[in-house]
Amino acid sequence: MYEMMAVWETDPKVIEQSPQSMQFARVWQRADKVVYSRTLESVHTSRTQLRSRFDPEEVAQIKVEAEGDATVDGPTLAAEAIRHGLVDRIDILLCPVTVGGGLRFLPDRRLELALRHEQRFDNGMVQLRYEVLAA
Repeated sequence: MYEMMAVWETDPKVIEQSPQSMQFARVWQRADKVVYSRTLESVHTSRTQLRSRFDPEEVAQIKVEAEGDATVDGPTLAAEAIRHGLVDRIDILLCPVTVGGGLRFLPDRRLELALRHEQRFDNGMVQLRYEVLAA
């Protein structure tokens, strides 16, 4: 996930695609980032720290100290954060294309969710936003 998101700092073509891309790139570049990876040996974007293992206490502290929202991307990391009760909101972007089985981001446990937002796009994609009521 980190390598996919790093383009918001490293690839001018992606950044210049639209005003929305430019806006997101500015947000990405100003954000402090912590990458959790068992395979990466280094990171190549600014304001980025690398961790080899997920530490729920560190993430809880990051959440407390964040000036705005703290986000979690990637299915494996999201599942860990949800499992530890660190997620207040889940945003899902459904794409009308399947490319394989993929990784699950929801853990094997009951979650009570409340739908707070939905948006349909002309290309068939749907954005859903759920508030986590109880994990």
